[in-house]
Amino acid sequence: MVDVAIVGAGPYGLSIAAHLRRNGIAFRIFGRPMDSWLAHMPKGMMLKSDGFASTIDDPDGTFNLRHFCAVRGIDYADTGIPVRLDTFVAFGLAFKEQLLPELENKLVSEIDQIPNGFQLTLDDGEKVKARRVVLAVGITHFPYLPPILAQLPERFSSHSFQHSDLEPFRGRRVVVIGGGASAIDIAGLLHEAGAQVHLVARRSQLQFHNRPNPKQKRSLWKRIRHPQSGLGPGLRSWIFSERPLWFHRFPKGVRLDIVRKHLGPSGGWFARDMVMGKVSLVLGHTPERAEIQSGQVRLQLQANDGTQRDITAEHIISATGYRVEVERLKFLNRQLRSKLKTLEGSPVLSRDFESSVPGLYFVGVAAANSFGPLMRFAYGARFAARHITKALVKASAYNKASVTNPRVVRVAE
Repeated sequence: MVDVAIVGAGPYGLSIAAHLRRNGIAFRIFGRPMDSWLAHMPKGMMLKSDGFASTIDDPDGTFNLRHFCAVRGIDYADTGIPVRLDTFVAFGLAFKEQLLPELENKLVSEIDQIPNGFQLTLDDGEKVKARRVVLAVGITHFPYLPPILAQLPERFSSHSFQHSDLEPFRGRRVVVIGGGASAIDIAGLLHEAGAQVHLVARRSQLQFHNRPNPKQKRSLWKRIRHPQSGLGPGLRSWIFSERPLWFHRFPKGVRLDIVRKHLGPSGGWFARDMVMGKVSLVLGHTPERAEIQSGQVRLQLQANDGTQRDITAEHIISATGYRVEVERLKFLNRQLRSKLKTLEGSPVLSRDFESSVPGLYFVGVAAANSFGPLMRFAYGARFAARHITKALVKASAYNKASVTNPRVVRVAE
């Protein structure tokens, strides 16, 4: 029985595995490396996170994105130069090759609870036993599709998560739903790919981040009132970015409200030129009905003032974000899922990321309701990896002590 099994090989899974390896904890890690970034984000995209915040955490602090770009001759700055998607993916794959050659490119098809741990069934039929399991599955299982669009055939409706290659949309009329970074990015990239694009959003105006100016000198007062952080400038962002354990202590109603509202829909500063004046914007409108007519989708929209208009397209892409629902993790045995205490679909976690099922841990977006908006971004991988590793090292030491001295267990009980 291995000490820890890690499910997922994105920034969080890779970071945790590297820290466990550094601390001598026996583990196995399963997943397609950087799969969400490689297979489910559009080619040509740039990360909204600054360079310093695009994190996969090496415990020795030597193999980071700055180092990777320097070795590869890629332009890099902590702020001011957007990180290209292909650069971040290549960084993740290089991180895996250099620090985690034991990563197993396999999928987990089922996890069952057994005495003293868990049994994982892999897609090749292998059974793996582990005392503890860390789920670092990212956004893979949680794309949200509005109900009126979910009922349409896949030929006409899809989620932005399903598209890495936009070339098949060349020459086609496409409607993108959403007003956040994903919607703005994919709308701009669809235009560059030769599609005729309409961007529909509830908001009456698109929001973009301000372009950073690394050379600008900031007064001490501004640095105190508006500190820089991995989630952007501002005291609130700094607290949520650098003090997630403070967030964990907030009342649940406050936490949920912050996760819903902080860092609302907005595009990166570099995305403005990709859409403004190039993409047809239908702002201040909400989809009310969708139906297939003459081989196209007829989308009925309602404006904020109550008026209605129709728009037709060959395909609708919903860039409508992600909603965590434990019930969508079908690889978790049904009985195991029923034991998980949840809050609005997300698992309730201890300060060590442990769920109500002892030994089962969640990180990444599934941990946002417990640790804040930091968990929705790669920057959170550093905190999660370091904090959860401390807990797992302590648990492993306890296991070893209980094996050599069973009285330890009796005393603890």
